[in-house]
Amino acid sequence: MTKNRKLEWDWFPGVIPENVVVDVTAYIETTFSFQFYRSQLSGGVEYKHGASTYLGTMFDVGPRGRVTLGEYALVHGARIICDSEIFIGDYALISWNVVLMDTYRVPLNAQERRRELELISTRELRIASADVPAKPIRIERNVWIGFDACVLPGVTIGEGSVIGAKSVVTENVSPFTVVAGNPARVIRQLDSQEKNHHA
Repeated sequence: MTKNRKLEWDWFPGVIPENVVVDVTAYIETTFSFQFYRSQLSGGVEYKHGASTYLGTMFDVGPRGRVTLGEYALVHGARIICDSEIFIGDYALISWNVVLMDTYRVPLNAQERRRELELISTRELRIASADVPAKPIRIERNVWIGFDACVLPGVTIGEGSVIGAKSVVTENVSPFTVVAGNPARVIRQLDSQEKNHHA
């Protein structure tokens, strides 16, 4: 990253926002990832040692949102929707088209949601302006999330777990567990030999 927070290799003419903390060993493929980034917090996104994001990763982070990428965490083409906090642990692998959302951004009540939709045509985009709660997401170390999976608000995924492709994770996942499906259900527990590979 240059002094003016540009990426020399970047095809997009953007910059890394001032409140994004990037370790010197981290890698960001493109500043396009920050097109929807609006966090006003210090360290609104933090890349720890060796963390990396690749093409297609989008940080859709609201004014009070914070995202942390742990050491050697790799995110390849995920959509991160954050109005509270999303923590991605060390050595986590997040595949393409994964959605991590700590908020729904629209009311669950149908009448309230209808009112919000009616207002959209009368103003500029008003993201997260409705009183919609956000619940932090925590992804522990050595987690692997397969492509097209979706992790919903308030979920914690335990260390060493595997989330199957196209799964929708609606509740916490215990450590060293394989889950899959919509909604995601336990497929099996990893045995001790498989756990040793996560150490």
